Amino acid sequence: MNPTDPLLKILACPIDKGPLSLLPDGDALYNPRLHRRYPIVDGVPQLLPSSGEQLDESEHRRLTST
Repeated sequence: MNPTDPLLKILACPIDKGPLSLLPDGDALYNPRLHRRYPIVDGVPQLLPSSGEQLDESEHRRLTST
């Protein structure tokens, strides 16, 4: 998935229904409000609530400091 993919505009977090950000390496989507990372496997976002990984505060700061 790349930053210009039109799919990014309609994807939403399965928990809070808010927008997601593509991480710089392009292998995951991120919800900064809940500090949850959702993997992208073979180009397909894994957006089940159980697929999300909770990130700690230091990782959240690293991802949002750009």
